[in-house]
Amino acid sequence: MGKVYLIGVGPYDEELITLKALKALEKCNVVLYDRLVNKNILNFLKDDCKIFFCGKESGCHYKTQDEINDMLVKFAKKGDIVGRIKGGDPYVFGRGGEEALRLKEENIEFEVIPGISSAIAALNYAGVPITHRGISQSFHVFTGHSANALSYDWKVISKLNGTLVFLMGLENIEYIIKNLLKHGINPLTLCAVISKGTSARQKVVVSEVANIIDKLKEEKLSSPALIVIGEVVNLREKLNWFEKKPLFGKKICITRPKGQNEELKQKFLELGAEVVETHVLKIKSLEENLKNYIEDLKKADYVLFTSVNAVNIFFNYLVKLRFDIRNIKAIFACIGEKTEKELIKRGIVPEIVPEQFIAEDLYEKLSHRIKEKDLVIIPRSLNARPFLKEALEGKCKVIEIPIYKVEEIYSHNIPLDDIDYFTFTSPSIVRTFIKNYGKDYLMGKKVVAIGPITSNELLNNGIPNYVAEKYTIQGIVEKILKLEGYDV
Repeated sequence: MGKVYLIGVGPYDEELITLKALKALEKCNVVLYDRLVNKNILNFLKDDCKIFFCGKESGCHYKTQDEINDMLVKFAKKGDIVGRIKGGDPYVFGRGGEEALRLKEENIEFEVIPGISSAIAALNYAGVPITHRGISQSFHVFTGHSANALSYDWKVISKLNGTLVFLMGLENIEYIIKNLLKHGINPLTLCAVISKGTSARQKVVVSEVANIIDKLKEEKLSSPALIVIGEVVNLREKLNWFEKKPLFGKKICITRPKGQNEELKQKFLELGAEVVETHVLKIKSLEENLKNYIEDLKKADYVLFTSVNAVNIFFNYLVKLRFDIRNIKAIFACIGEKTEKELIKRGIVPEIVPEQFIAEDLYEKLSHRIKEKDLVIIPRSLNARPFLKEALEGKCKVIEIPIYKVEEIYSHNIPLDDIDYFTFTSPSIVRTFIKNYGKDYLMGKKVVAIGPITSNELLNNGIPNYVAEKYTIQGIVEKILKLEGYDV
């Protein structure tokens, strides 16, 4: 028998997932996820994890609840570690209790991992604290989805002093508001409707309870949405921190290989953007190729690195061989700030780092120094541009060692229709993205390239683009901020 984790991952913002949930996801080899789950959560899974979409929305069930329960039982009885990923918290109108009871009936081990409910997080991101001293000492959470089918005592609800929250209430808002007004709620009480809370597409409409329906007719909101009623809504103007971030409302697609997105992703998230990840490439180590060149390394005059991947694979393999780095007497050179920082972490300060982070500029720096008898070693990607090796071969002896290769992969059903910016950091990523997704997603959108080589690949495919002024991750971020009108 396997085990099932019923995992709440929060309302949308992927960073609201808990450490406990992350640790559980890392164990899973089968996962079932819901429609409202941010698909970036799937990036935390093992590469060989089987993933099943079990989305449900009003009027359209991809999987019924009974079918989902059956799947959980089936996989657990096969011995799988199963993750049932649910938006928000599994027990807050999430039917997690029904799933847990079915597992109990089948004598299957399960664990329920709480998640942050949208009743808390979406209000927070809209600048509305669910309680506040002197204003609201309690809160009351209802399902709005089936409000018209439930026997709510509207007379009691209308007289409650605390904050009222109706989850999934947009479809039934007229019924909810009508009953609250009918049974005595103060019509001047403030009401906020929060659509797609904690996401880049978050939208908030505020009005008095008596006027909220008319206000909503002016503003088109879409599900998921919740309704919050109470004097705490007055605090939105002062506490609205999320929507004031520089890139709030922007959805940015990052196309870097899995495991290399984190720095760029974090910069965008801190600025308020929503990040969509498409991993079109992955890095496969070919470290064993180094074994045949250990003696050459001892004789090398120069060792050149053109990527962070090369640095990490190179030095990790030498550690595995217990090779003493002091045996390398060569001058080290590299391209890019990140590559330089990675070398410095290994205790090596590169002597040559070109100002422009391209192979042509590195060659320009080297061409004035190298001699015909010099041995230059370049550990790099099997798929790398041949320019550097070809340019140096006429001036010295060159050994190029392919220590990794870039392989194509296809990301899980990533929604790309409403992206504001696409970012690209290499020509190979451009080619693979177009191969997997086509060019249509990029046309008419703002596309940002890390440098001229990547930009030219985009232009060769008929895709206009902007080029970062500094050919770095930070350069991409600054370019987008400038395009949004910020002085960087």
